[in-house]
Amino acid sequence: MDVNKLMAELEAKHPGEKEFLQAVHEVLESVKEVYDKNPKFEKHKIIERIVEPDRVFIFKVPWADDQGNIHVNIGYRVQFNGAIGPYKGGIRFHPSVTLSSLKFLGFEQTFKNALTTLPMGGGKGGSDFNAKGRSDNEIMRFCQSFMLELWKHIGPETDVPAGDIGVGAREVGYMYGMYKKLAGDHTGVFTGKGLNWGGSLIRPEATGFGAVYFVTHMLKTRGIDIKGKTVSISGFGNVAWGAALKATELGAKVVAISGPDGYIYDEAGISGEKIDYMLELRHSNQDIVAPYAQKFPGSKFFAGKKPWEVKVDIALPCAIQNELNGDDAAMLVKNGVTCVGEVSNMGCTPEAIETFIKAKILFGPGKAVNAGGVATSGLEMSQNSLKMSWTREEVDMRLKQIMENIHTACVDHGTEKDGYINYVKGANIAGFMKVANTMCDLGLIM
Repeated sequence: MDVNKLMAELEAKHPGEKEFLQAVHEVLESVKEVYDKNPKFEKHKIIERIVEPDRVFIFKVPWADDQGNIHVNIGYRVQFNGAIGPYKGGIRFHPSVTLSSLKFLGFEQTFKNALTTLPMGGGKGGSDFNAKGRSDNEIMRFCQSFMLELWKHIGPETDVPAGDIGVGAREVGYMYGMYKKLAGDHTGVFTGKGLNWGGSLIRPEATGFGAVYFVTHMLKTRGIDIKGKTVSISGFGNVAWGAALKATELGAKVVAISGPDGYIYDEAGISGEKIDYMLELRHSNQDIVAPYAQKFPGSKFFAGKKPWEVKVDIALPCAIQNELNGDDAAMLVKNGVTCVGEVSNMGCTPEAIETFIKAKILFGPGKAVNAGGVATSGLEMSQNSLKMSWTREEVDMRLKQIMENIHTACVDHGTEKDGYINYVKGANIAGFMKVANTMCDLGLIM
């Protein structure tokens, strides 16, 4: 495989799509060795096929605000690869949403879903809609307009969206309600649903819970217990909340969280009502963490800064792509960080990842570390298909097992000659092999 040639050709087709091209380049570099050892992959032109989405839907989303003014946003759904099952991936409502960002997320989702071993393909969708400052009625009208176009392209065995940044239980409810009215049936076509109408227990916490489970397995490879370790977390939404909750439950101490306005350092630890307050801040629509320092004396707010300057044992980026750069990574390494778990999708820049791997730091990539969210979505799909619901303990047990299996696959494919586990390589190869072999088995249709 000539990675440079392939990337040049892809960039010529998709100029300016930085996030997408970055994600593809990382995967190609990781899987080159196994690709070259399997002539059937070249025969079937797997790389040329796997880097292009099966299809992309782009549509306008007109909606009216409470004053009757008309607004128009852009909606997207990227059905990236459906080789191993229905397309599966979240819907994101945020001003930063672009076709490039959604293609990158759909591409990543393809391999992440493959790692779970559940029958799910990869997809992603969303809009540049900004919910900040909007009323419930405005958000409902937007969601209904969005679904008015998307509903005909999704289904329980076709494409099963979920929530993501800017899309929680409220937004999923509005979209699912519109889908149900248009389709005329009650099916498991969304995940992240309310518990009253087909949702799964621990789904809101699942991404954070799964990330911490994965990190505990990473630490065990070096004989380290998470108990007593200090943790910094970026973000303060559902993912960060779940990670803080589970890390605290397992005996670690979360000392930092962050938002767009800066970060909070709380030496006493962010636990109990402090973790609950994270969600209060998130739901306030202010999108800032500064009020935390006023509510809890002894904590400090650092305006305009990132939590990666804090000396900790474990760092968990939980916010958005490329949030942790090379300089941040160098600071973490200098301060003696033991483990970095990428809970956000592609949360670290290539320079940051290179710094961690060069220093032989335990580093887990997003497609493995944050797979607990989509894994639990897959479990929600299973419960919907069976027309039943599992207890919190049953779902958590299955989530723990899935995360352990993903870790084992990463170790199997990522252990290098010197014993260092390159989790980036391991996750990419494990996910790629499943999708690529399936595409070969199915013939020239995907």
